[in-house]
Amino acid sequence: MSQAAHPPEAPDHSGALSYEQAGVQYDLIDPLKVAAQRAAASTARHLVAKGHAEIEGSRGESAYVVDVGPFHVASIVECLGTKTLVADEMQRLTRKPYFAGIAQDTIAMAVNDLITVGATPLVVQAYWAAGGSAWFADQARAQSLVQGWKDACDVCRVAWGGGETPALAGIVEEGRIDLAAACTGIVNPKARLSLGDDLAAGDAIVLLGSSGIHANGLSLARKLVERLPQGYLTEIEPGLLYGDALLAPTVLYSPVTEALWAAGVPVHYAANITGHGWRKLLRHPKALSYRVHTVPPVPAVLRFIQQQAKMSDEDAYGTLNMGAGFALFVAADLAQKTVDVAKACGVPAWVAGEVSAGAKALHIEPLGLHFSGADLQLR
Repeated sequence: MSQAAHPPEAPDHSGALSYEQAGVQYDLIDPLKVAAQRAAASTARHLVAKGHAEIEGSRGESAYVVDVGPFHVASIVECLGTKTLVADEMQRLTRKPYFAGIAQDTIAMAVNDLITVGATPLVVQAYWAAGGSAWFADQARAQSLVQGWKDACDVCRVAWGGGETPALAGIVEEGRIDLAAACTGIVNPKARLSLGDDLAAGDAIVLLGSSGIHANGLSLARKLVERLPQGYLTEIEPGLLYGDALLAPTVLYSPVTEALWAAGVPVHYAANITGHGWRKLLRHPKALSYRVHTVPPVPAVLRFIQQQAKMSDEDAYGTLNMGAGFALFVAADLAQKTVDVAKACGVPAWVAGEVSAGAKALHIEPLGLHFSGADLQLR
């Protein structure tokens, strides 16, 4: 006797959605980074043979620094990640190109890392690897990428030196593009170097506002689309679509750091709040505690992601920027001046907390959240 066929069960979207479920597992990625740092350390001897020397404290930081005599040279390479997939889908849905913003995101990944060590960005190089030559046939999209890249360079006052545009069929998926940027800068005078040597109890924590998700957490944001009946076209607030909100370009913070130096505000340390979310405030190896008493407003798209993914505050702040894209650690008496300089550059900022003596830990007091040094293992 035959049984009636039953339709397949719909996936259960009622539970919490984690970054790991979206395919990103830092506990697998971070050990490789640490192993690479240890292997790379011995190669510094090649600099000595050429009359130069690495700044050893820059290993494990967001940019690598070399002493070349009259000044330091800093360098970084960064990949954008999967934000291009959102741009591709939104272009399919709306017939509008989004790659000007994507270009800014890519440059921001490199520039915002470079400036953490006190460097002035000088040159950006582009890496645009397409799944085939046909990607470049869409003139509106390609020109959007070119113009956005040039505009972001102008904001950061860097030269666009060149780049590479390989067609990597079989490696990159057809119809897709993988974007990365390399950036070189100088620390001049050398006193601008901000590797945390002066970071100490009593320093203030100044947080700079984000424009949204930036380019971290997109794997989670894309996974969440499966739960939304209208997908990327879901309104997260009147007139604002989920896809458009995700594609708000990352803030370029180099105008702020340059303005701070010009205003006579030395930065003791800086952290780009990308992967690992607010845990990045724990990046420096010193045994210090970081107490946050003021939490910036959370952008609508990040609040929407947290709610729809049923993320706890601990998961949200340990994964996403939640409204703070960059952290500056400065002398307490210069904290308000730091905020004023940032605001004059068009970037919202808050005196958000202070550094204190004690075991390495981050305390986000208004939310009752606590992260220990063990929650961030990058070196």
